[in-house]
Amino acid sequence: MPTYDYRCQSCQHQFTTMHSIAADPLKDCPSCGQAQLKRLIGGGGGVLFKGGGFYQTDYPSASYSAGAKTDAGSCAPGGCGAPQCPSSN
Repeated sequence: MPTYDYRCQSCQHQFTTMHSIAADPLKDCPSCGQAQLKRLIGGGGGVLFKGGGFYQTDYPSASYSAGAKTDAGSCAPGGCGAPQCPSSN
């Protein structure tokens, strides 16, 4: 769910909350109770990582991919013992 920033025009109370995109904007201030809330334009929540197995390097740059291909053949003669090692017999 997205996060939304609100500020009360009456008491200047500012807060962040989460609710569905389909939900109507909040109207009543939780601090003073007045129906003077305005939704602000926020910077967003950034990147949210949920679950296992996702890393920021899952989408590497072209230069990173080129360097990884170069390093792929850099094992010791006879291989390093890793199952995916191209030098292992």
